[in-house]
Amino acid sequence: MAAQQDYITLDRTGDKMPLAGFGCWKIAPSDCEATIYNAIKTGYRLIDSAGIYGNELEVGAGIKKAISEGIVKRQDLFIVTKIWNTYHAKENVRPAFDKQLEELGLDYVDLYLIHFPVPCEFTPIAEAYPPPGWIKPGKDKFAYERSPIHELWGEFEKIADTGLARNIGISNFNVQTILDLLTYCRIKPSVLQVELHPYLQQNRLVDWVQKQGIQIMAYSSFGPISYLEMTGTAKDAKPLMDHDVIKSIAEKHNKTAGQVLLRWSVQRNVVVIPKSLNQGRMEANLGIFGWSLDDTDLKAIAGLDAGLRFNDTMEPAYGIDLPLFD
Repeated sequence: MAAQQDYITLDRTGDKMPLAGFGCWKIAPSDCEATIYNAIKTGYRLIDSAGIYGNELEVGAGIKKAISEGIVKRQDLFIVTKIWNTYHAKENVRPAFDKQLEELGLDYVDLYLIHFPVPCEFTPIAEAYPPPGWIKPGKDKFAYERSPIHELWGEFEKIADTGLARNIGISNFNVQTILDLLTYCRIKPSVLQVELHPYLQQNRLVDWVQKQGIQIMAYSSFGPISYLEMTGTAKDAKPLMDHDVIKSIAEKHNKTAGQVLLRWSVQRNVVVIPKSLNQGRMEANLGIFGWSLDDTDLKAIAGLDAGLRFNDTMEPAYGIDLPLFD
């Protein structure tokens, strides 16, 4: 039986999107099929994937196994994936989407996102797949491609028209890029996915985007833990799981620190996508409904906001020297 869930409703289609999902970033392909299968068996119904994660074949295999064993029906799942920056040119969008659908082994996805508003130089799928990172293979530095977002979004709208992606959305966009998109889009983005945690609360962004009828999905809800090997900012920050404020609130409610961090988002109607290969934590991360943080808790957590962004494209580990979020 699936764990208790809350949902949000997407404007255009009326589709119900679970507030608690399971993220696929940094799951090794060797672990991925079993992990996704176990996540679905545990009660997760939203799976957040991406082409750049390099494990969509295995994500699809885990989904297929869960469906074949009768644990869940396809229509009960909400599958998210994202186009990588390499495929922003309008002629490359549909081939990239079709490749992802093939790898996942699905007839459709529930939500297709633009991963970053950054058009990287194109590398053909036949030459490299999963897609390369920020820098084109054979090159020694980042260069952008002249592929405007309005043309990319037009191709997304065509995919939405077919029903192969029931909903379309964006990731890592700021208010300026979203406002520009809203001036020309035929289909409004259903979802914005961004980094969101008590160290980076982004209250003005969240409030404004939700007022536009766009839902928010948070990544890195546990703060710096996923970026320790990538950024100096993450190494210098106190882990949120160990922060006295979070630990005190967890003890007060007889919950884990992770549950407090996730509850903080879902109480704002923000979708969370934690990941764990540990069965106990996988189960615990769904235990975020049926209780609430009180005003005292929320005030204490508000005091942790420090504007600390860990997915920062200016960090040397990215190698692109791009102040994307400035």
